[in-house]
Amino acid sequence: MSEPAKETAPLEPMPEDWTRALAVVAHPDDLEYGCAAAVAAWTDAGREVTYVLATRGEAGIDTLEPAKCGPLREQEQRASAAVVGVDTVEFLDHRDGVIEYGTALRRDIAAAIRRHRPELVVTLNHRDTWGGVYWNTPDHVAVGRATLDAAGDAGNRWIFPELTEQGLEPWNGVKWVAVAGSVRPTHAVDATPGLERSVRSLLEHRTYIEVLTDEDPETYCRTFLTGNAQAAADRFGGRPAVPFELFSR
Repeated sequence: MSEPAKETAPLEPMPEDWTRALAVVAHPDDLEYGCAAAVAAWTDAGREVTYVLATRGEAGIDTLEPAKCGPLREQEQRASAAVVGVDTVEFLDHRDGVIEYGTALRRDIAAAIRRHRPELVVTLNHRDTWGGVYWNTPDHVAVGRATLDAAGDAGNRWIFPELTEQGLEPWNGVKWVAVAGSVRPTHAVDATPGLERSVRSLLEHRTYIEVLTDEDPETYCRTFLTGNAQAAADRFGGRPAVPFELFSR
């Protein structure tokens, strides 16, 4: 999959004519590193946001065996989501580190889309690298790509007809898929109102963060998230921003 060139055009505001969003990512903390400040702004405005995670992140901490790590990271993810106003967090129980792109993953995500019936679907960078510099993980690539595909699958009753038999009627109401962490963003959300809560949301993943860095966890989270938001400001009228690559359907 080729990596597109970076864009420099101004970022457009994200659409606002929607009431429900479904965020689909691979691991606990993916959304907190990617777009929690935007989620906080959306829930503040009365919009409903649901999280669906392909795994419980059970292979993410080398010093903690998966049987103990998975439940702990699930608990941290639920607490993290609550900080930004998200009440519903679901896990698809694919295996962390070895998620396979294919019909099984597409079916599970399509089922979630039919179940929650969002107008906006959010996912994470599905390309091979982060900015052409850092290699992306296979899990992120698989889930991001499958989410883009499942947004269409969910509306076609002849794809995964077993979902209809389970009472999940087709949902063709997805208007957009927004990709966080893209090297080619087109739209953005003002990060200012939700930035402080996004820091607290990421801090809920303390077990993972304390293994990841020797820095003070709060300093690490604040520096990372503030830096990312400021990096997008030049393209968003000087305002710190959470950028997205927006695909219309």
